[in-house]
Amino acid sequence: MPRTVAEKNPSNLHLVRTSEGIVVDLSFLRAHDAVRDTAPLIQCLTNKVVSNISANALLAIGASPAMVDTPDESQDFAKIASGVLINCGTPNSEQYDGMREAIAGATAAGNPWVLDPVGAGGLQKRTEFMHEVLPQRPTAIRGNASEIIALAGTGAGGRGVESTDGVEAALEPALKLSRETGAVIGVSGPTDLIVQAGERPRAVSLESGHPMLQNVIGTGCSLGALCAAYLAAWEDPFAAIIAAHAHVGAAGSVAAEKSSAPGFFAVAWLDALHELSTDGIKKRISASEVADIAGLS
Repeated sequence: MPRTVAEKNPSNLHLVRTSEGIVVDLSFLRAHDAVRDTAPLIQCLTNKVVSNISANALLAIGASPAMVDTPDESQDFAKIASGVLINCGTPNSEQYDGMREAIAGATAAGNPWVLDPVGAGGLQKRTEFMHEVLPQRPTAIRGNASEIIALAGTGAGGRGVESTDGVEAALEPALKLSRETGAVIGVSGPTDLIVQAGERPRAVSLESGHPMLQNVIGTGCSLGALCAAYLAAWEDPFAAIIAAHAHVGAAGSVAAEKSSAPGFFAVAWLDALHELSTDGIKKRISASEVADIAGLS
């Protein structure tokens, strides 16, 4: 990672100058403090494998989780929640209906909601559901490269929940998906990619994390929950999604310094989510804007 030094600026933004002389705006990290200050209430309609992990991750960053996913209650709760996560990891018919109700409630209340398209393209039923809800304009979509490519209609999906595509291959599909839905797109991988189409298309490449994050169940799905919390706490959705990815990745690098085995790593990662300060995250990430994307959108 390039050496960085703080830049003085009147707006109190997190500007840093790399050793190559490139000034990078890290003001999105202010969203980290906003989550602590506001303690957003996040409704998670998520898969049964990661429910406990996602709830603990939200608590660790200062948010409040609520696993309300039944059709009878989801819409009403989504109206009072600060943000909603829709994770399609292990859905059944009742949960599909609960997700539809939660999306309706969040939309009616103007609350942000995140779609995590787990296994998109690989299984017909869930892929049909994802395409059904896309017109309801999620605030953000977070997935791996193969899931984003499949959801954009330009690929067939990965191997189960594992990506078989590189993050760089998802840039154009992510821009297409963002343009069609209005969502910020987060593509997770060895290097994360956050994309937003619009009048001025934006894409940021984020280096953080550690390979051990791939060896622990629930880190990616928990990132979807954290994206909902950051969206609830910060007014700029693009900055919020970058900040959520930075927090999860930085915590991964801290955890890897303390443990090389998955079990201890999982605990250390959760502790790091809780303990990391804004400055601590800034020291462990490298962010850069992706150039020349206007022609792709």
